[in-house]
Amino acid sequence: MYKQREILIIPVPYTDLSSQKKRPVVVVSNNYYNSLMEDIVVVAMTSNIEKRDYSILVSNKDIEDGALLYESIIRVDKIYTLKQSIVLKRFA
Repeated sequence: MYKQREILIIPVPYTDLSSQKKRPVVVVSNNYYNSLMEDIVVVAMTSNIEKRDYSILVSNKDIEDGALLYESIIRVDKIYTLKQSIVLKRFA
């Protein structure tokens, strides 16, 4: 089970479905929901930190466990529901 506030790596397909890339996301669904459901609710995260509406800056001082390679932003305008089984790894 994945926990709220964890940073995970997921596969994201290219729009033409020719390949996929690995991208970080932050779990926003609560632990009770995550323990009962096959899905989790996540928001996108990126190291492209240009100023955007609906974003939150995150650095290593904000991380409880693990470490970010780069200062990043959480894109709260990019919300996804994913099957927990597609997660590639827990990052932080």
